[in-house]
This record gives sequence, C-alpha cells and structure tokens, in this order.
Amino acid sequence: MNTLAAGTPDLGRIGLWRGGSLLTPQIAATAERLGYGTVWVGGSPTSDLDVVDELLDATERITVATGIVNIWTAPAREVAASFHRIEQRHPGRFVLGIGIGHRENQGEVYQRPYAALVDYLDALDAEGVPAARRMISALGPRTLKLAAERSAGTHPYMTTPAHTRFARATIGDGPLIALEQRLVMDEDDNTARATARQFLARYLALSNYRRTLESHGFTASDLDDGATDAAVDALAPHGTPAILAAAVRAQRDAGADHVCVQFLPQREDPARPLELLAGELGLAG
Repeated sequence: MNTLAAGTPDLGRIGLWRGGSLLTPQIAATAERLGYGTVWVGGSPTSDLDVVDELLDATERITVATGIVNIWTAPAREVAASFHRIEQRHPGRFVLGIGIGHRENQGEVYQRPYAALVDYLDALDAEGVPAARRMISALGPRTLKLAAERSAGTHPYMTTPAHTRFARATIGDGPLIALEQRLVMDEDDNTARATARQFLARYLALSNYRRTLESHGFTASDLDDGATDAAVDALAPHGTPAILAAAVRAQRDAGADHVCVQFLPQREDPARPLELLAGELGLAG
C-alpha cells in the first residue's frame, strides 16, 4: 500500500462517490460523521467547482475530490483558479480528479486524448496546481503510468479487483489507487440485479469500459444483452451489509488504497447504507 507523498491529502480507507447533482452538504456531513474519509463529486462538475466549496463549508475534516473534472469541458486555467480559491478557504482538503471522459459523449472534440491529457497537466503545472493534489482517472497502462508520474495516483471507475491488481502491478507501490465501487444494498437477487442492470446499461455501451472489462476477466458474451447474472453480480455486488463490506475488502486486498462506494439506485438517500456499511467496515465515526 501507498506511503503518502508530501502534500497528498489523506483520503482515508473508504469514501463515498455520488453524482454531483445528487450530493448535498447534509450527505457530506453524514459521511464525515460516520468516518468516511473522502466525498467524491461524480460526473463532470463545471470549472467553477462551486459544489466543492459547499461540501467543504458543511464539514470540518473530510476530504472532497472530483471524480472527475472533464478536460474537454472544463478549461485548465479556470479549474486551476478554482483550485486555488478552494485551497485558500480550506487548506489541504481538496483533491482535483481529472479525466478524458468518453469518446461517445464528446463528439469531434475527442481527438488525441492522451496528448490532450498531457497538455492539460502541463497547464495545471503552469498555474501552480501541485501534482500531489490531483489524480487521473486511468484504465490502460499508458494512462496509469502517466497518473503515477504526474499525480498522486489514479481514480478508476467501473472496475473489479482483477483490474485493481493489474493497476497496482503497473504503477508500483507508491502512487495511490482510489477506485469507485458500485454496491446494491438489497438482499433480493431479482430486484438487486434489476437495479444494477438499469445502471450498468449505459456504461456497458461505452468503448473504454468494454475494452477494459474484456481485458480483465469478462468476455463479450458476458456483457452483451444486459449482461449475465454473474457479470452483473461482479460489477455491482448486492446483498447484506456484510456481503458488501466483503466486496470493498476484496478491492483493498487487490491493491486499492482507497475505495469510494457508490450506492445504487443512485437517487435513493444513501444515509442508511452509509451507516450500515460503516459499521461492517469498522469506520470510526
């Protein structure tokens, strides 16, 4: 596991990942009270990062991170100005997660994505955003190595322990792996899988996730036509709090430093699942 580089905020072992439009100051305060280390602002927050200010204002200790700022829609200079504003108000409590998004969603602007990401990092460097305070959403070896070289580490999304082991082997023991893990706190197999399938449908149609999943344990037939039950269960584990805690531990055993959990269905109040999972994982509230 990682020894934090100087200046890297402590994310804690476990965090909460939630779409920015669904995050509230109250949810952040609840996560902090229960012992979660970081709240991740999911989606593609705008470059002003006002949502980060709101979450930090409502809490005292918890780290807030973006998962992720999209480099095509949020200009680097504007994001850097927001970073410095946040840092002045809440020193050491913000991590800037960035990424290239999806070819299917970006249209013609999605050209030479790796080079565009390098250019974006160069711009952040020029604006004084420290490498230790940013992370890169990386899946493949080239981008994982870039994350290790030019940030605190990687924030993968839609992955399993098989990919986590691959990522750790690729970047070594130093950089952070802070990954997102989907969970369905529902003991009924049928309703839980229906919830998971509804969520997964969008992501299984995106080429970067399909390519990654098919490189780390899944076949095309596993993922086609709504995916098999086994694939759905692997991608979005469901069941009791103890079963979900075991899924989180499996990611940490595979090499993750930090696991940020995303509860499904997305729009349901996460307070009770957060509390039950915190108890199973022994978080210090």
